[in-house]
Parts: sequence; C-alpha cells; structure tokens
Amino acid sequence: MKETSTAGETSISVDERYTQWKSLVPVLYDWLANHNLVWPSLSCRWGPQLEQATYKNRQRLYLSEQTDGSVPNTLVIANCEVVKPRVAAAEHIAQFNEEARSPFVKKFKTIIHPGEVNRIRELPQNSKIVATHTDSPDVLIWDVETQPNRHAVLGTPESRPDLILTGHKDNAEFALAMCPTEPLVLSGGKDKSVVLWSIQDHISTLAADPGSAKSTSKAGGGNDKPVESSSIGARGIYQGHDDTVEDVQFCPLSAQEFCSVGDDSCLILWDARSGTTPAIKVEKAHNADLHCVDWNPHDINLILTGSADNTVRMFDRRKLTSGGVGSPIHTFEGHTAAVLCVQWSPDKASIFGSSAEDGILNLWNHEKIDKKQAPNAPPGLFFRHAGHRDKVVDFHWNASDPWTIVSVSDDGESTGGGGTLQIWRMIDLIYRNEDEVLAELDNFKAHLATCSP
Repeated sequence: MKETSTAGETSISVDERYTQWKSLVPVLYDWLANHNLVWPSLSCRWGPQLEQATYKNRQRLYLSEQTDGSVPNTLVIANCEVVKPRVAAAEHIAQFNEEARSPFVKKFKTIIHPGEVNRIRELPQNSKIVATHTDSPDVLIWDVETQPNRHAVLGTPESRPDLILTGHKDNAEFALAMCPTEPLVLSGGKDKSVVLWSIQDHISTLAADPGSAKSTSKAGGGNDKPVESSSIGARGIYQGHDDTVEDVQFCPLSAQEFCSVGDDSCLILWDARSGTTPAIKVEKAHNADLHCVDWNPHDINLILTGSADNTVRMFDRRKLTSGGVGSPIHTFEGHTAAVLCVQWSPDKASIFGSSAEDGILNLWNHEKIDKKQAPNAPPGLFFRHAGHRDKVVDFHWNASDPWTIVSVSDDGESTGGGGTLQIWRMIDLIYRNEDEVLAELDNFKAHLATCSP
C-alpha cells in the first residue's frame, strides 16, 4: 500500500511511514496510549471527567463495535485513565504492542445497539446523554448511566433507547450534532433534509403526563428498559440540499442558527427564526462531496469544511453570499485522500484538526498560514499524527484536557482488520510560545553543563 506525499517527497508504504512514526514517538509525544479494537469503531467521543488524581484523571469515553453479525453491534462506555502532562516517561510511551489492548482503557458498560453505530454525539449540557445514528431514519437517545450493562452475545435482545427521534423520510446515517446552548438535536440524511428536535419536549411531556410514556414491561436478558421506547417528532424540517446531507453543526452561540454540508458540494447556513429554507447557500463550497463541517466556538464567523477533494476549507460567514460560489478565506492542502472529520480546538481559537482516509490526523494553526515554516510543509500545518495505518474515521479534542486527543481508525485487512484507538498528547514544546520554549531549553542546557560527566 503506497502513498503519495503532498510535499513532493518519494512515496513510502504505510508500514514504512508507521515504523518511522513509532521511532519518533518518544521525541514528539508527551503521552500516547494505543488500544487495539477487535471490531472497528466509526466514532469516538469524550464523556464526563469522573475523577482527578495526582498523576492522572479518569474520564468516560464513548466508542462502538461495528461487527460482522456474529455478535451484536454495541455502544461501548469505557473508562479512560488520562495521564497528566509531563508525567509519562519518554522511553515507556513507545513500548506498546499493536495487537494489545491498552491498560489505560477499560470497558465499563455495553449497550446492545439496534444496528451498527455510525456516529455518537454527547449532549454538552449533560454528557451522560448521547445520541447515535445507525442505518435507519431515526436518531436514538441514550442515558448511558441508567442503561443496564449487557452481555454482547448472539441472541441477546437489543437495548431500548430512552428516546427515538422521528422525522427523516430515509436513512440518516452520519450527520448528527447536539446544541451547545440548549437540549436540541440536529440531523441530516439521505432524504436531503436537515431535521431539528428538542429533547426538552420529551422531558416536558413526561413531567406533564407521566402516563404518556409507553409500556414499561420488561424484556428478556435482564433488560429493565421499556419494551417500547418513547418517541417524538421534529420541531423543524429544513429543505435546501439536492443530495445526501453528510454533516451538520450548530452555531456555538445560538440554538437558532446551524449549518450543513452534503454530497451536492453545498454548504448551507440556516436560521430557524426565518423559516425552513436556507439563509445562505454556498453552491460550490468544494469541488467534490463534502463530508464534514465545524463551527469555531471562539470566533463564530469561521466555519471549516472537509471534502472528498482532499482539502479543508475555511469560510468567513460575513463574506458568504447566497447563490454565489463560496470563496473560502483559505484552503488547507495536507491530505492525500478524502477528509472525513474536521474539528476546532476547544481551547485555542486558531487551532483545528483534520483526519482523512490517508490515515493522517493533521493539526493546523490558521494564524500561521503566512509565517515561515519547514520546507515543503503546507501553510498552517504544525503537527502530523501518523500513528494510524488506515483511514482515521473520527477524532475528538478533550475539553477537560485541551491538548489531549482521542482518534480512531477503521483498519482494513492490510493492517489486520478491526480498529485502532489512540489517545495522545504532543509534547508541549511544539505548541507553546516560542520565547518561553527557548528559555526553558536554555535553562536545561545550563543544567546539563553543571552535571558531572
């Protein structure tokens, strides 16, 4: 399996690239945990932080198992030990076996999911509530704390979601978002629609009429969830795309504004206050299908999109005109295959990540586009995580530990199948203020000079 480099270097095999990366782990990383997954997980998300200790913190992690049908598909709630900065010894973090599970990741609870889990998103106001997408028109809502732990063997009855969101007319498989300011859920699907729900509606209904919930007779297999889950319809259905909607995102400061991207190459901005038609429609946001979108939580004028054309584009919503061809303020070119996921850093306004089918997770700083960089490096690129050997389908910055990232790859037969989960933090010398770093290195040099040979 060969790859071509964007920097014009000689193409190298994935195995060669990986071997080179692993040799540099002690130099480039402050901490890294490698966790082999028997079944691929198409999504990975941080949950709430549970405990803080001297050298590490314990935190929930949400994953899934996409199986071949010999055992059920599952939603997995894991506990993760996140080692604190400048604690792990450099010589230890590179000593891992690719086929082994990490001691830092422990399965806590298994939910038998109706169908494979394509996407997981947590509710920002209460990250114990998660939404999932599967190959169906519905969005499933789970309270992961109250759901019973299940044993994933063939024939075990499926877990019952706490709530089912209906409104799509065709399968909605990937586009899913939770609102940062209110308990709202957004989804997109093959019906070319963007659908909005309030899960506050469900809470209100139960409070007003406790008898309105469906039958609560128990299913077999120790499942104490209702046999028939409650469901609610949409608050709004938004039409404007001409093909499948692949990703959606709320404006960080407004529950009424959101955006969507799709296979029609369009980026659409919506405002629920002004109806169900697009507020702004950028017809040709990329030269191919759009796979992902994210809205900057620190600067709400900036929106990122990732596409099958291998690029990430950054748009300023003040400069978008409806009907016109969108002019990105910058196009980031650092991948050699389709971009699958983009996400802004929760901590720094100018930093974001992008992952792609080329097995690379790139970290960018858009403020450094015009600054002098390493020869042949794409403008703005400051770190390449090359620890995966196949397509990086999802990643998530840790809001509780801002430079720590969880990433997951769906590994093909060439790399042994299953999946690889990595939790990692680059060494802080890479991203800290340059003068501060140079001063620290000078102190270290002076310290070495005083040490006896």
